[in-house]
Amino acid sequence: MSAHKPGDPTTLNRLYGRSVGKALRAGQQQMVEELLPRIAVPEDGPVTAERLFGRDMPLHFEIGFGAGEHMADRADMLPDHGFIGAEPYLNGVVGALGHVKDRGLTNIRIQHGDALQVLDRVPDGTLSFVYLLHPDPWPKARHAKRRMVNDGPIQMIADKLKPGGEFRFGTDHDVYLRHALMVMQRFTGRPDAPFEWLADGPEAFQNRPGGWSETRYEKKAREVFEHEVWYFRYRRR
Repeated sequence: MSAHKPGDPTTLNRLYGRSVGKALRAGQQQMVEELLPRIAVPEDGPVTAERLFGRDMPLHFEIGFGAGEHMADRADMLPDHGFIGAEPYLNGVVGALGHVKDRGLTNIRIQHGDALQVLDRVPDGTLSFVYLLHPDPWPKARHAKRRMVNDGPIQMIADKLKPGGEFRFGTDHDVYLRHALMVMQRFTGRPDAPFEWLADGPEAFQNRPGGWSETRYEKKAREVFEHEVWYFRYRRR
């Protein structure tokens, strides 16, 4: 596993913001009590496909899955792949559990809590995809270290992806966009950099790629707030 220094942006105690919202209804509470323990990521030890799903398969990891619709769509689209999702917000976890239950998805495992604590336990060179879609932008400059797109977390993502694996990042926030491009330039801007930016022109990051389903947050950003949305794909060299 990768080594991470205390106090840098990879710190593994980075559960920022609220984790609980609206009170759960009885059916939702039942899913938390009965379904979540069956598909939860183990609390310790290595996080591998064999341990989570009983066999070797391509692994995907979604950081902060919101209500889980993107993760569920991808899991439904790729039933022979395993999906790990981490989300600190309980109501989001409940949304994902609803997708798992209603669609009969058996290839999803969920972490209710911090993504980096789980990602750190994934063996290096294991993941086929990592997704970071519309993360909290932490727009104030003094909070920039809390953004997931920072040197420490991005290096961890690079370590965990297999060669040819893909990191997908999406945002509708212009401050986060500029910050992310600055950070990712350090990971793509030289021949020996870990990532290759998969873009041959503006249309590559202005239009949603195939197999990238729209989340409710993206839909709200586009239709309610009339924000532009940007899509980025980076391949592990």
